[in-house]
Amino acid sequence: MKIKLSNAGKRFNREWIFRKVNLEFTAPTAYAITGPNGSGKSTLLQSIGGMLQLSEGSIIYTNAPTTIPPENAYTSISFCAPYLDVIEEMTFLEFLHFHKAFKPLLDGFTVNEVIAAVHLQHAAHKQIRYYSSGMKQRVKLAQAIFSNTPVVLLDEPCSNLDIAGIELYHSLIETYCPGRLVIVCSNDEVEYRFCQERISILDFK
Repeated sequence: MKIKLSNAGKRFNREWIFRKVNLEFTAPTAYAITGPNGSGKSTLLQSIGGMLQLSEGSIIYTNAPTTIPPENAYTSISFCAPYLDVIEEMTFLEFLHFHKAFKPLLDGFTVNEVIAAVHLQHAAHKQIRYYSSGMKQRVKLAQAIFSNTPVVLLDEPCSNLDIAGIELYHSLIETYCPGRLVIVCSNDEVEYRFCQERISILDFK
C-alpha cells in the first residue's frame, strides 16, 4: 500500500495548518509525524486518512497495481485516536462484533481472541461506558490494529495508558503490524520509537 501527497495543504478559515506537503508513505514502513502540541500533526494525519478534505493538492492511494478512489480509501485504513468515540452503550464484545461488520478482523482472529490480546477478558461483557480511560484506549487500539487493513494510523496511541498498557502497545505493533504501513502522530518518542522514518510537521508551515 502507498499513499502519496502532492502539494497538499489544509486550512481552516484563513489559517493554513500545513502547505506544500509532498510525501510518499509506503508499506512496510513505520513513519512518525512529530511536532509540538497544536502544530497540526493530527490535522495532517486525518487528511492522510481521508477524514478531512484537503484545501489544496491531492492524495493518491495505491494498492499495487490498483489505484483506490479516495471515497473508498477508508476500507484500507484503520485509525486510533483518543478523540475518536466508541459506542459506550455497547459491551466490548458487542462493539467488536459491530465493528467487524464494516472491517473484518485480521485473518484467523475471533472477537474473543482480540479481547484476550488486549487483556480485557474480565470486562468483555461490561458496557464500555464503565471502562477506565486506559481500558477505553485499549479498545481503540484493538479495533485499529486487529482490523484487516494494510494501513494503520495512530494518533497519540499511548494516551491514558499506564506502563503495562504502553508495553502492550509496543507488543501489538511488533506482532501484528509487520508488512503494514503504520503512521504514528506524536510528540512523545515512547509512542514512535519503532518508526524507521520521522517527519516534522514544522517543515510544512
